[in-house]
Amino acid sequence: MTSAVHDTARLSAHQLSKHFGATRALSALSFDVRPGELHALCGENGAGKSTLIKVLSGIYPHGSFAGEVRVDGAVQTFRSVRDAERAGIVVIHQELALVPALSAAENIFLAHEPTRFLLIDRARMLRESRVVLDKLGASIDAAAPVGALGVGQAQLVEIARALHKRARVLILDEPTAALSEREATALFAVLRELRRDGVALVYVSHRLREVFELADRITVLRDGQSVISLDARDTSEGEVVRHMVGRAIESVFPSPEHTADARDKGAREPPLLSVRGLSAHSTTSTLALRELSFDVHAGEVLGIGGLVGAGRSELLLHLFGAWGTRLSGSVALGGAPLDQPSPAHCIARGLVLVCEDRKVQGLVIEQSVGFNLSLAHLRTFARAGLLDEPRERAAQTRQAEQVQLRPLRLALPVGALSGGNQQKVVLGRALMTSPRVLLLDEPTRGVDVGAKAEIYALIAAQCRAGMAVVLVTSELPELIGLCDRILMLVEGRIGGTFVRAEATEERLLGAALAGKRERAQHAPGDRPAP
Repeated sequence: MTSAVHDTARLSAHQLSKHFGATRALSALSFDVRPGELHALCGENGAGKSTLIKVLSGIYPHGSFAGEVRVDGAVQTFRSVRDAERAGIVVIHQELALVPALSAAENIFLAHEPTRFLLIDRARMLRESRVVLDKLGASIDAAAPVGALGVGQAQLVEIARALHKRARVLILDEPTAALSEREATALFAVLRELRRDGVALVYVSHRLREVFELADRITVLRDGQSVISLDARDTSEGEVVRHMVGRAIESVFPSPEHTADARDKGAREPPLLSVRGLSAHSTTSTLALRELSFDVHAGEVLGIGGLVGAGRSELLLHLFGAWGTRLSGSVALGGAPLDQPSPAHCIARGLVLVCEDRKVQGLVIEQSVGFNLSLAHLRTFARAGLLDEPRERAAQTRQAEQVQLRPLRLALPVGALSGGNQQKVVLGRALMTSPRVLLLDEPTRGVDVGAKAEIYALIAAQCRAGMAVVLVTSELPELIGLCDRILMLVEGRIGGTFVRAEATEERLLGAALAGKRERAQHAPGDRPAP
């Protein structure tokens, strides 16, 4: 079923089709968004969302696709992004397109700087930037460099730039992927205000809870087609998921009973990973880890939660030998000390990390799927200094099948895969090293619900096989649904410990915020030393 193009649509797409060689990215897709409406686009990775955005915003120019794009009923022939912006269509991409060294005002006016007597009118830039930032309720110094801002504030600068371009259609691609709960709440308030002002909003997100909190309508994409458009108030998350994946997903999280035997056996044995009194800091960061103690047993998933800046990623990086200097405390792996290790040493000992940013830290994006899968395990395939390529390819194929990689084409550039499948490549490479302890930092960020269910099942399978998993995630439902125990970090310390049965979103968030409230009672500068 395709969505009908509404007569009052601000922006509409009619029967869009787009191919890349033999690959069909869009197929007769129709979609529209009205003034003052927030219309969410939902679909699995590879469903066509990114391609649709690039068509609507002029990245893919007129003539490179079939079908029509209309603004206020008039057919458009965008040849570039600038053409689309002239028509009032602006995109805020998941990776923000800001220049860190430039001020907020300079970023807002970038490529559209006002002049006075042939010179850039910086006073006007600051004045007009302050007006648009005030409209968004953003307490941001327009003269401050964007590199000094937090992710949430930087996103508001992007929105301010869009408004300054007189955006009548604002397309947001995974806007909360890197935001804290508080930053996301502030963003939602801004979007509601823009909707009241008549801006048409297209919202792309894998997070169905926020989609239902914000959206007026939801269009589901699958295999490059618009499957159905629904009024948000007349549908449910379960129905949207069913349309997304073509089947019902009764429970996205594996049952705890699936790993109970391995967990019970592991609890009777010494922990695979033991941390005692760990304190560490880095000369490049104000954050420090302070007096952290915990154990992780075979068959167990230990969750690490907390607000942005709590030290979650730093903890995993330090355990992996990639962040900070240890000030005190000890780490033991399999009962043997792990003192100031390197990543190579950790991998050899059976500890491996899947980093948060797969594109920057996890993948060689221009190389093939096979290259990325075996990159951390090449010594295993070497004989007399030469690479045994048939043996390597056989191992790559087995690993790709284990993580349910689609398509299973080892020669395909990994950059051509969807986000969910790229994440499976990163996980597959980690598992190819045969770890005893798997450290996962935001393993499902930017991944659709179907791929999430597969990743969760993969984690459960590793636990059944006797592996220990330490999971960092910003999603509270993920902590509760997947983890046996949960530690909430607050400014580098443990602010609360919970077992699965007693964990609720309210209790976890309360533990994450408790330390912040305590710190707020101190005078500025009254901060404990590392």
